[in-house]
Amino acid sequence: MRQDQAPLNSATEPLSIPTSLSADSSLFESARWIAVKLLSRYENSDSFIDKLIDAELRRTDMLPPDRALVTELVNGVVRWLSRIDWILTGFYHGEFTKCMPIVKNSMRIALYQMLFLSKIPPPAAINESVELVKKIKGDRHAGIVNGVLRNILRNISNIRYPLREENEVLHLSVHSAHPQWMVRRYVMRYGGEEAEHLLNANNVRPSITLRINSYRSSIEEVSQALNNAEIRFEVSTIHPGSILITSLRDVRSLPIFAEGKVSVQDASATLSVLLADPKPGMLVYDLCSAPGGKAVHAAELMKNTGRIVALEVYESKLRFIDENARRSGITIIEPTQGDAREYTPDELADIVMVDAPCTGLGTLTKKPDIKWRRSLDDVRKMSVLQYDILNHAATVVKPGGRIVYSTCTIEPEENEDVVLKFLSSHANFELEPADQVLPSEVCSKGFMQTYPYKHKSDGAFAARLKRKL
Repeated sequence: MRQDQAPLNSATEPLSIPTSLSADSSLFESARWIAVKLLSRYENSDSFIDKLIDAELRRTDMLPPDRALVTELVNGVVRWLSRIDWILTGFYHGEFTKCMPIVKNSMRIALYQMLFLSKIPPPAAINESVELVKKIKGDRHAGIVNGVLRNILRNISNIRYPLREENEVLHLSVHSAHPQWMVRRYVMRYGGEEAEHLLNANNVRPSITLRINSYRSSIEEVSQALNNAEIRFEVSTIHPGSILITSLRDVRSLPIFAEGKVSVQDASATLSVLLADPKPGMLVYDLCSAPGGKAVHAAELMKNTGRIVALEVYESKLRFIDENARRSGITIIEPTQGDAREYTPDELADIVMVDAPCTGLGTLTKKPDIKWRRSLDDVRKMSVLQYDILNHAATVVKPGGRIVYSTCTIEPEENEDVVLKFLSSHANFELEPADQVLPSEVCSKGFMQTYPYKHKSDGAFAARLKRKL
């Protein structure tokens, strides 16, 4: 049994969700059963959890509160997986990792509720997991689940984690639920205290960021609409035209979204477009464009005059670019299928935006499973692809024009290392300091770099490279 006085969670807030199944719900329609099923499917596939959740919810007619509960339980367990499993391993008699998936994930869901969802009484969380296992696997397995979870509940204020003074990386890995390879890099790069701030920020439930369409609306109009709908929000500290929604409402159902007055876009992504500084009448190539958010923002800044070629390697994704442009009232975007490493246009661009494929390790608040799916080898492999795309982008920008290279990761190998390698082999390009365009608090060493714990945004990077005359 592992015991300690460490606080269970300082980064989450209570969530208002159902505490029991409705009277007419059957076991196989319940939110908790669907959550168990999704977690089991996630463990046995290489799919990302958001895709699994979306596909499952499209097949059901669950009420919004139950949909919210499924999403919360699944994402919550994945977000805190190593911490949850550390506790369960300590209380389970035998090898916890070899449990049947239904038994294992039922216990994970119950423990997540006990630790992080204060609106759900722990006995209710335990009872529902026990009943679920009993109906599927019988009394013996249900008795094991009941015994383990009730033993944890009796000792919940004394859970013990690895001691920080003995092994800081292991302590942070378990307590903050990140893989050790990642924690080790953060501690070496930022120091233990700042690394902990970053890890904790990655575990905060994500907010939705709305970027105001200055071509169609204003901060005043959008703020009034959100106030009228009784939706809590705050203005981003790094971009005054970005609004963070702190409630759990689906903003896509709001008229201001349907009318194209706002788009869902992280403030860090907005800043990378501002760094490109597109002007009316320009020719812009947006490489790796889907779903087209940056292309749409560039078109808004261009007052819908000029031309934007939105390149995407997967033809099936072109419709998302087109839909986003139409909703926002934009007509100058041309969704185009093509490989960013091979695209050969007839005309050189004023601006090339390279929104490079990356590991996504700056987006862990929104996509917590990435930290368990990625490895250090992925970081290294991705940097090769990123350099190839950036290298080709140099051939499609005119003299005096600019390339803006951006990612949604904080790993140096994918960010400044790629840019510095590019500059060392392209003497006709120079780095234009980001702080000439953007606020100094999001700039470092000439680059744009944001962090979740500093800026309430994704961890993201951008660099502006000018082709000399």
